[in-house]
Amino acid sequence: MNPRLRPPGVPTIECDPAAARERLVAAGVNVLTGNTDHERWRAERGDAVAVAYDDKVVVQGERPTDLVALLRDGGGRAHVYFDGASRGNPGPAAVGYAVVTSDGVVAEGGERIPETTSNRAEYEALLRALSVARDHGVDEVDVRGDSELIVNQVRGEYRTSNPTLREYRVRVRELLASFDRWSLTHVPREVNAHADELANEAFDE
Repeated sequence: MNPRLRPPGVPTIECDPAAARERLVAAGVNVLTGNTDHERWRAERGDAVAVAYDDKVVVQGERPTDLVALLRDGGGRAHVYFDGASRGNPGPAAVGYAVVTSDGVVAEGGERIPETTSNRAEYEALLRALSVARDHGVDEVDVRGDSELIVNQVRGEYRTSNPTLREYRVRVRELLASFDRWSLTHVPREVNAHADELANEAFDE
């Protein structure tokens, strides 16, 4: 799936509003009283606004997917893309990531991180991507990255002799264990272009 895809229309989620509210609160989303007698509650996150009625929740805004994944019961599956970059190796560094479900892009981001090596930047990007996927409530992840070293270290196919990278590997494996199912695959850079673009945009900002 292309990470740039966005879901069409306004999502309407048939669910128990009380249970959906509990999931939002557990994820740290501020839930407010509804504006009318017909609204049970309202919640905002990013560019999305969720409005609950008796048997459904309607999500509005420019990016409704900022809330959709949290509202759905059962979490579902996500494709997770990550990329880290260092200019100088070690040098100024940045990470990019995108989390994609059947609803489209539920999260994406890019940010500068402290000066580091390319391999450490890749691990930092992977950790952020997995943390975001977990926070959005998905229970299965198929992770894609263009760093063959990091992918094979995490999968146990390459030895990890560097102590810092070993620590990163442990942290990544702990996060992966929090999902019901996961896979991690090395892909060509063009397949991972969106995460790469987000990391490079973070440099420019």
